[in-house]
Amino acid sequence: MRILFLGDVVGNLGVDMVDQYLPKLKHDFKPQVTIVNGENSTPVGRGISYKIYKQLMNDGADVITLGNHAWNNEEIYDFIDDSKNLVRPLNYPGKDVPGSGYTVINVNGKKLAVINLQGRIFIDPIDDPFQKIDELLNKIEKEVDYVFVDFHAETTSEKKAMGLFLTGRASAVVGTHTHVQTNDNQILNNQTAYITDVGMCGPFNSVLGMKYDSIIHRFLTQRPTRFEVQNEGDQILSGCLIDLRDDGTARSIKTILIDPSHPYNR
Repeated sequence: MRILFLGDVVGNLGVDMVDQYLPKLKHDFKPQVTIVNGENSTPVGRGISYKIYKQLMNDGADVITLGNHAWNNEEIYDFIDDSKNLVRPLNYPGKDVPGSGYTVINVNGKKLAVINLQGRIFIDPIDDPFQKIDELLNKIEKEVDYVFVDFHAETTSEKKAMGLFLTGRASAVVGTHTHVQTNDNQILNNQTAYITDVGMCGPFNSVLGMKYDSIIHRFLTQRPTRFEVQNEGDQILSGCLIDLRDDGTARSIKTILIDPSHPYNR
């Protein structure tokens, strides 16, 4: 099985990059499953709207994952329960959390579980992602053929620990949230595809998708500053391509990067 995953879609420029390049990527690489993290995809860079959810699906996404901004656009409460391929972090506390932390899709007779987790270091302190994923896999791992985990977390250490924790149980553990593609794509113990962060899709001349002037001002003055999405200029698309064996283990993980210095020439 081949999985194409695109990192955090940020603002209008991120949505535009997915619209422009996802059909090309699917045509050229022919993934069986395409997953996109859409938690920053509104024009203000926080949350997702129904219109953008439908657009990303129409562009070719099979599943859309979220993260710590899952609830920032209140419109999500109107459609998440009916959107089975929209997955919010599994480890939100409480018994009546809207939506689901995972979905299972059928791919050519095989079942793929797509799971979204959120870290707890330097981010909202929600329930333990290690305990929650362990409980879920104990419940479903005999019923599915492949397990893909989008771990939306801040620190390298927490992400790498999750990758090692799930080695042999998950087919892939892919990090999101920090918006900068890392250079550590690897196969853990010849079993689990891993990368600390796949990067983002959105404005290139920015600080993690935000206008850089206000952020530089914040660093210079240490005074509160309103961060705004950069909605014009050059763009970037970051992702990865993962090939899985029939036994559920990973064969390879390769990064995808499109920006002014890395034009798409395939």
